[in-house]
Amino acid sequence: MYKLLPLFGALLCGALGVLAFSPFDIWPLALVSLTGLFALTHHCAPGAAARRGFAWSLGLYLPGLWWIHNSMTLFGGLPLPVAFALVALLAAYLSAYTGLALWLAHRFVASPRARLLWVLPVLLIGADWLRGWVLTGFPWLWAGYSQLDGPLAGLAPILGVQGISWLLTFSAAVLWWAGANRRWRALAFTGVLWGLGVASQQLQWVSPTQPLRVALVQGNIEQSLKWIPGQLELSLQRYLDLTRPALNADVVIWPESALPASEQQLAPWLEQVDKLMFERGQSLITGLVSRPNDDHVYNAVLGLGSGDYQPGQSNRYYKQQLVPIGEFVPFGNLLRPLAPFFNLPMSSFSRGTNEQADLKAAGRDMSVAICYEVAFPGLVRDNLKPETDFLLTVSNDTWFGRSIGPWQHQQIARMRALELGRPMIRATNNGVTLVTDEKGRMTASLPQFEKGVLTADVIGMTGLTPYARFGSLPLLGILAFSLLIGLRCRQPANNRLVMAERQLFK
Repeated sequence: MYKLLPLFGALLCGALGVLAFSPFDIWPLALVSLTGLFALTHHCAPGAAARRGFAWSLGLYLPGLWWIHNSMTLFGGLPLPVAFALVALLAAYLSAYTGLALWLAHRFVASPRARLLWVLPVLLIGADWLRGWVLTGFPWLWAGYSQLDGPLAGLAPILGVQGISWLLTFSAAVLWWAGANRRWRALAFTGVLWGLGVASQQLQWVSPTQPLRVALVQGNIEQSLKWIPGQLELSLQRYLDLTRPALNADVVIWPESALPASEQQLAPWLEQVDKLMFERGQSLITGLVSRPNDDHVYNAVLGLGSGDYQPGQSNRYYKQQLVPIGEFVPFGNLLRPLAPFFNLPMSSFSRGTNEQADLKAAGRDMSVAICYEVAFPGLVRDNLKPETDFLLTVSNDTWFGRSIGPWQHQQIARMRALELGRPMIRATNNGVTLVTDEKGRMTASLPQFEKGVLTADVIGMTGLTPYARFGSLPLLGILAFSLLIGLRCRQPANNRLVMAERQLFK
């Protein structure tokens, strides 16, 4: 039992980190959680360090992602124990990357100081990147998101969310090293880095253009009703009824899959709506399903209001990053017969191409991300154009009920606004519907689980943040330099870089 205590401690430290993210937003707990990880693994053999790192990550992901079970039990027909097993399996898979990072560092870096300060933070960021790429990726609960409203937020337009993750991880390593060895000079060095992070919040990387008045329609239609026969007409009527009073908006926006039928089925109705919006002098953006032929079906966003709508018109966006199981089923021929969960409505989408044009609305340019796509920083950055005025994301988080999932999702969307220096407009079916400024600060929102319309003035932006211009290259340079210091620390002490490092952390 005594040998299990460190594993329980690691689980608790990881679970503590969940409280750093929305909706709890206790951002210092991210630093506390990471410091606990280093304290529990610092003097371990490689195998023990890997196990404790795995346990720490499992403590983060199992409660942090438990909201996923709602889609499995409420809409997928799975019993709760089976759903728990699947979420646990996902959490274990994600945790394996953390365990691997700890094992590699402890196996190949003999110097405790070099391993803790210079190598492990880099490998843990590498683990995050792998989680966000392998098997289409799941880039969720990255530590940097917890600092959206914290003192390090100003680093996001420079280094991206993972730059914040690295500084948090490095700071936790220094905090443990300084406390365990009474090396207070190291804390002063980290304090300087945090001071730069705080000061960077005052930098303005982009310039304002013209304001745009948007009306975000939150239909609040139950997911269990959305696709049943007879519901289509009721859904269409609800969105029209909510839209008609919004006469003072330049752009009206409906959420992801607001219309529970394909564009081709609704073409005559869409033509009438297009003419209505044209007569009102407004643009309309809606999420819907598009099936241009028998071989392809897309999760799409369509722009209306030109007065000459035709199926297949160019002012549209097709989703590129699809949700496994929800939007496509790997090995579908084998899995679909096993349970209704593998045969959810609209789970056979095709991927949109990259380098799609911005959506045009009221003469402005909007870079679009549909739902899950907003969690991929590289994809959202690649979609941004120099002429883009706003970021737009439409989503349907109804699948996840009254859980913390939608709040984590909105936090991720707001980070994209901060990284790229563009206001974020987020329209959802049942929340969290919101508008931010170019720094990711929420300026207007609607309550969850209520139908309504959010009308807000949003100021467009022009110009590029360093992250928008260079992506992850500056961060990669920092990580490479950190690894170089770790490598040099294994060599004789007459090396100047090693001498400087030892003076700083002695």
